[in-house]
Amino acid sequence: MSLKPLTDSERTLAREKATAARAVRAQLKSRLKSGEITVDEVINGAGHEDAVGRLKVLDLLKALPGVGEKRAAGIMETVGIAATRRVRGLGVHQRKALVEHLKHHRSE
Repeated sequence: MSLKPLTDSERTLAREKATAARAVRAQLKSRLKSGEITVDEVINGAGHEDAVGRLKVLDLLKALPGVGEKRAAGIMETVGIAATRRVRGLGVHQRKALVEHLKHHRSE
C-alpha cells in the first residue's frame, strides 16, 4: 500500500497537527506525574481528545509517580493488557480492571 504524496502545505499541516498532539500528551503526562489528574480521569475521558486516545497505556503508566518501565509492564501483565495497547483501544473491562488495580495498590 503506497500513500499519496503530500503537497508542501499538506505536509506542513500534518507536522503542526503531530506537534500539537505531542504537546497535549506531554502536558497530560506532566499532570499525571504531579497528581493533578488520575488515570481514571484520563482513560474515561480519552474519547474527547484524539491525541490522548493515541497515547500508549505503557507510557501513561510510566508517567505516574514511582512507576517505571518494569512496574508499568508488570501492571499491564497483571491486568491483562497488551504492551502495545493504546488508551482508546482499552475495553470496558480492561479500563475497570486497570483503575481498580491502581486504586488497590495505591492505598497499600
